[in-house]
Amino acid sequence: MNAQTNLWLIRHAPVDGPRGVIHGPDAPADLSDATAFAALMARLPGGAFAVCSPARRTRETAERLGLVAVEQAAFREQDFGAWTGRRHNELERELGPAYREFWKSAASNRPPGGESFVDQIARAGAGLAALPAGDAILVVHSGTIRAVLAIALDLVPEQALRFVVDPLSLTRIDRLEEGWRVVAVNQRSKDQ
Repeated sequence: MNAQTNLWLIRHAPVDGPRGVIHGPDAPADLSDATAFAALMARLPGGAFAVCSPARRTRETAERLGLVAVEQAAFREQDFGAWTGRRHNELERELGPAYREFWKSAASNRPPGGESFVDQIARAGAGLAALPAGDAILVVHSGTIRAVLAIALDLVPEQALRFVVDPLSLTRIDRLEEGWRVVAVNQRSKDQ
């Protein structure tokens, strides 16, 4: 029996809303980039098990890709607690040095009422363990993809935060019986 799982990790479409905001799960997706969606659809395997986070933007992106995705909370974005819905520049003005200190150890620090990136890695690991063998398409968030990369590459969490993961990009990772294989990270339609 082959226990290999081929992961097709897609970051959701850009948020249809203001920049510089820590968006909550109800933020909608901007689905207007027909070229990027067509390029992604052409690369995805048919008949794959599809998953998305419970966030509106991942559900909308999955639907636009023609996927019938199962929502799994294990793959949601990092919870920023009381900072959700706030602008970064407002938080910096309000909290001053405390806000800047948070980002110096962003992997292990928790915003008020939220979770750390380390917490997100643990959650994503539980979600990965529940995936079936075969092809799996995950329409998720940049933080989720970084968490999966941390697991696959056995990275210190701070190192995984260095990855750039653009909207509507594809990251390909395979879970093999003997370990992990990273095929591609952050491929965009203009890269193909």
